[in-house]
Amino acid sequence: MRVASFYRFLELGDAITFRDDLQAFCDARNVLGTILVAAEGFNGTICGKEESILQVFDWIERRLALETPIEARWTDASEAPFRRMRVRVKKEIVTLGRPDILPHRKTGTYVPPEEWNDLIENPDVLVIDTRNHYEVEVGTFPRALDPGTDSFRQFPEFAKQLAEASRDRPLAMFCTGGIRCEKATALMLELGFEEVYHLQGGILNYLRDMPEEENRWQGECFVFDTRVAVDKDLAEGGYVQCHACRRPLSAGDLESPDYREGVSCPHCVNEIDEERTARLEERRKQVALAEQRGARHIGQKLTS
Repeated sequence: MRVASFYRFLELGDAITFRDDLQAFCDARNVLGTILVAAEGFNGTICGKEESILQVFDWIERRLALETPIEARWTDASEAPFRRMRVRVKKEIVTLGRPDILPHRKTGTYVPPEEWNDLIENPDVLVIDTRNHYEVEVGTFPRALDPGTDSFRQFPEFAKQLAEASRDRPLAMFCTGGIRCEKATALMLELGFEEVYHLQGGILNYLRDMPEEENRWQGECFVFDTRVAVDKDLAEGGYVQCHACRRPLSAGDLESPDYREGVSCPHCVNEIDEERTARLEERRKQVALAEQRGARHIGQKLTS
């Protein structure tokens, strides 16, 4: 099973018709995953046979008359990390809360993986992890600044504060597959930063291309599917996901007295009301009954 993450910022006209036709094309080829489409482009992660995924890319390229092929970040999975195919129309393909920021018109400078280490080791460069705080906890690059966000929509406030304090410093920005840091660099340029760089293809591209002895990544990389995280070899990592709050859980989290499989974890135990706790507890019982029957309850892999 192959997994491919991809995106492209561009001017997309009739997003609804494009959504419907793309959904039908993927369904006909047993491709699973999620693709978001908006006026600013498309963004997706899909899985299936490599031949089928390449057919999807070819269809998109021909349909939108793309001048360059789609560049994807490829990984392997022992089983499908998605259960269905969803193509959805959104206001933004990555939700910054600023649909007016258009990276296909102006964005930062791409830095290929082979040049990334030299950039982030320069003490004058401010390295910024544009991902959410729970992703940063799973793994990041040395010296990377954590914006402390719970969603990408909160990033503009962090960026505004940074611009007031450090507008003269060069920036090196990165994210999982390249899309968030690409949009974030466009925002930074608007805020007055002049030297803004971002990791081409994101962390997944870096992990794929960098030899072990040159790999500066620390920890694992969070991914938004049932694998939860991947290691330096892009193999499924050692994290599971809390069914209640969707945060990644380490081995230490699973040993916490606040962890109740399928119900809560140390991160959300004080955030869930009694009604939702009761629903999650009932679901946990249904999972256990499914296991006794030799079946797998929907969503079970997230927490086991």
